[in-house]
Amino acid sequence: MNGAGPAGGDLRAAARRQALGLVVLAVAVAVTCTFLGRWQWQRHVDRDAAIAVVEANYAAAPVDLTDVVADPDAALPESDAWRSVQVRGRYLDDATVLLRNRPVDSTPAYHALVPFLVTDAAPGDAGDPVGAGRVLVVDRGWVPTGADGSVDVDVPPPPAGEVTATVRLRPGEPTSGRDAPSGQVQAIAPAQVLAAGGVDVEPYAAYGALVREDPAPGAPLGALAAPSTDPGSHLSYAFQWWVFALGGFVAFIVAARREWTSVVTVGEGAPPSRPARPRRARGRDELDEDAEIDAQQDAGRDRQASAMRSR
Repeated sequence: MNGAGPAGGDLRAAARRQALGLVVLAVAVAVTCTFLGRWQWQRHVDRDAAIAVVEANYAAAPVDLTDVVADPDAALPESDAWRSVQVRGRYLDDATVLLRNRPVDSTPAYHALVPFLVTDAAPGDAGDPVGAGRVLVVDRGWVPTGADGSVDVDVPPPPAGEVTATVRLRPGEPTSGRDAPSGQVQAIAPAQVLAAGGVDVEPYAAYGALVREDPAPGAPLGALAAPSTDPGSHLSYAFQWWVFALGGFVAFIVAARREWTSVVTVGEGAPPSRPARPRRARGRDELDEDAEIDAQQDAGRDRQASAMRSR
């Protein structure tokens, strides 16, 4: 009976469904890994751009605040991050706010955020003071949190009176929705910092990370760490995802091809039946022997019939 019957057709259809499923899986894996590689590549590009900004701005000579920030309400462009600027004013020490959950070199710490009331945003200019009346939030440095972080910490005070501060500008962080104890915040969002300190003055949208103060403080805080310029592993991760995309696609396609060719055509799904072996022609001796056996059997039957009649 031909192997192309219902059983052979079902086997062939199942094999082809399996092969098509493997092809779909190959495409899905390849596309997913390609997009993941693209995502890591974009992170690498963004990280390279951030490092370039740090290298260009971090060690640059300071300029007046107004040279970088013309509009205090405008967000600081990423290209101006880490720019060093000078500004003159006085610290509102009574409104110091502590920033929580911002460790320094893996050491638990509070950052001391102090509002700086600007009296001149262009101290390097010999002309009249400009930009007076605004408040720039200054991260003056850090102090240890203490044994369990739940007790008051001793924050060294800033210099009193008129101070010329050199700071590196940073974009203000988004407002945090997490709760914090009184006088503390979870993010350096200038408006939120001033509210926590009880200061009702318009802030700059950016904040400053302290470099130095003139006059110098009596007791300095822990110095703020320099930004990292480590590019990370994003580039290697991108290439790994792309290798996975190519390797997975090839592997699944090879498996699909094997599945597709496991049953090639109708009639080849079942093994072929073995042909009947032809019977060998009987020889002369065999014919004589069969005739003699038949004669003996006939004679035996005649003797039995004669015996029955004689009874």
